[in-house]
Amino acid sequence: MFRTALLTASKTFNHLAGAVCAAALLATMGCSNSSEKSAGDASKPAATKSASATGKTTTGTAGEKPAPAKPAAAPAGAVVKFPAGPAKPVTSEPWGKLPDGRQITLYTLDNGKGLRVKVADYGALLVSIETPDRTGKLADIALGYAKLADYFDDAGTKSGTYFGAVVGRVANRIAHGRFTLNGVTHDLFKNNDPAGIPCSLHGGKTGFDKQFWHAATPTGDNPTIVLVRTSHDGEENYPGNLSVVVTYTLLPDNTLRVEYSATTDKPTPVNISQHSYFNLAGEGNGTILNHELRLVASNITPVNPGLIPTGKLLPVKGTPFDFTTPHKIGERVDALDKDVEHQLEYGAGYDHNWVLDGASGGAPRLAAEVYEPTTGRVLTIKTTEPGIQFYCGNFLKGDITGKSGKKYIRRGGFALETQHFPDSPNQPAFPSIILKPGDTYKSVTEFTFSAR
Repeated sequence: MFRTALLTASKTFNHLAGAVCAAALLATMGCSNSSEKSAGDASKPAATKSASATGKTTTGTAGEKPAPAKPAAAPAGAVVKFPAGPAKPVTSEPWGKLPDGRQITLYTLDNGKGLRVKVADYGALLVSIETPDRTGKLADIALGYAKLADYFDDAGTKSGTYFGAVVGRVANRIAHGRFTLNGVTHDLFKNNDPAGIPCSLHGGKTGFDKQFWHAATPTGDNPTIVLVRTSHDGEENYPGNLSVVVTYTLLPDNTLRVEYSATTDKPTPVNISQHSYFNLAGEGNGTILNHELRLVASNITPVNPGLIPTGKLLPVKGTPFDFTTPHKIGERVDALDKDVEHQLEYGAGYDHNWVLDGASGGAPRLAAEVYEPTTGRVLTIKTTEPGIQFYCGNFLKGDITGKSGKKYIRRGGFALETQHFPDSPNQPAFPSIILKPGDTYKSVTEFTFSAR
């Protein structure tokens, strides 16, 4: 089951031979690659290396036609077809400044067929995702903030939620904030401590979620934004200069395609993910406990009280973790009397990695489907990754006000983070996440939005 496979190559990067270089890619798009600093401490130079690894190798005009009528509610189970129009050019607007004065831009992608997404070049954030319900009514289904400054206070802290961010260099947890590679031990910033047991979470204090990304919007049939940055050798104490590319593309079938690519000049762990929280009833509209979830996964990687995998697999059959057929998220989330190996207790609900069935690394395969019965919205996820972290918002406390002015209550959103398994650098039985010079990290995840 645990075998390393090369991920499918994205056509976006087919013209790039060998290593992917941030500067080179941006140059082909007419963009510069200026020196980067952490947004959280913009006055300081890039982090210095404390440990290293030795590598072997327009508005409307007069005469416009009226908007088409919204579709009527479809019979139960029927897939709603929405009016189709041409994709719109990517637009941009100022969205605030970093502490060092750099301008952050908010980009809008609209496929003209019911999917509209806003992306920021800070944290590679998905700031909003608007999709229609079964009647054609649009709503933003992604949790997040209205102002850029709110993300400064949130991302990368112990209480951080990582709303909408790309997380890395290594997503999820690394036990004790430490790993050893080629005989060198790398101590990472410990920014999370479940049950009082410290670990490094989602890249550390100033991970990818808290960085400026260079953006380009290439022309083509599908609205696209390419975000690029270099994670320097020693950043968050990870070895190697890592050139990273994240591409968001809206496809005609209302799919948001997310592609990741990276190269390095030293061996280094890499596990990049997208950390959007969803509420298919609309962000801020109650809990997600009535959402029906299916996961194409027969096992989880069980965790200890510190939410670190034990290194073994746990079959989900006959447990509250069995979503191989659809179940409401709230149906068994608090069923401690049916708990297995204290997993619900340790996670305060669901906050675990599911091992996806089938081989990873080929074309994106079905991983998850979520259905919200009151609106009819459906989210379908396909990925090339071997795992998916399902988190049901256990630690949202109602003290965060979202972009619509509503409080985000406990379990008011869920995340489905496609990934390699948590703590992989310290788990020899897990698929490796070590990227070597000369190799290219590639990963693809597709989020498809529909209604029925």
